[in-house]
Amino acid sequence: MKIGELARQSGLTPHTIRYYERIGLLPRADRDRQQQRDYDASILTWIEFLGRMKATGMPIRDMLRYAELRARGAATEPERRQLLERHRDAVRAQVAALQECLLVLDGKIAGYAGSNERTNDHDASNAQPIHDDEPDAGRHTIRRQHRSGSAVARPARAR
Repeated sequence: MKIGELARQSGLTPHTIRYYERIGLLPRADRDRQQQRDYDASILTWIEFLGRMKATGMPIRDMLRYAELRARGAATEPERRQLLERHRDAVRAQVAALQECLLVLDGKIAGYAGSNERTNDHDASNAQPIHDDEPDAGRHTIRRQHRSGSAVARPARAR
């Protein structure tokens, strides 16, 4: 497939495809009789993988390292696995941090809704926001309502 078709199917621009090829993220394409790039359709799977790694914040140096190892073959599988496991741990930590932030946002949003309009999202349905004028507002405490009806305060996790 020509670079324009690859760009259309992958969502990348031709410029990005050429750049990825130049730095080693994509293997060099075969050339046709007119010396135009001619890609195999299987490259789409690799591009999708690269897109997911980029979306999850994998540094380009790690993506390049993975691509280099992949090009060297099956003997590098243990090292590739370790690289992906380290990245997975980083992604999990990022997701956990974002979930905590979402809980705080949901609680704050719920504080602006009328009592009859509180959110039904179970992550925040019982959250009661701390108002800036409350005495312990500086402690970053989140109050949650237990099913029994009693309120419990827990400190927010430090970063």
